[in-house]
Amino acid sequence: MKGTRSHEEATVAGFRRNPQIAAEYLNAVLEDGDQEELLTALRRMAEAFGGVVQVAKAAELNANTLYRTLSHRGNPELKSLLAVLKVMGLRIAVQPLAQE
Repeated sequence: MKGTRSHEEATVAGFRRNPQIAAEYLNAVLEDGDQEELLTALRRMAEAFGGVVQVAKAAELNANTLYRTLSHRGNPELKSLLAVLKVMGLRIAVQPLAQE
């Protein structure tokens, strides 16, 4: 059908339009997931911001390196992670654990 889009396309567009949704998504992954799930989430986020090649260019990173970094076996350096998040209008923040 013309004019329709998949759930994935709608989700990705939502990340681009609303950084708060993107931040909540990544925070949920960080809270419940492991490194592989975080990298999968970052790949999805990269699609929202023009794809890995565009994100790499904006972050001044090598696209091939970023593809490997965001693969399921990737292990991003903090510098790369910060650069990618900045392109997405996001940053890392530290919060105290909730006290029970």
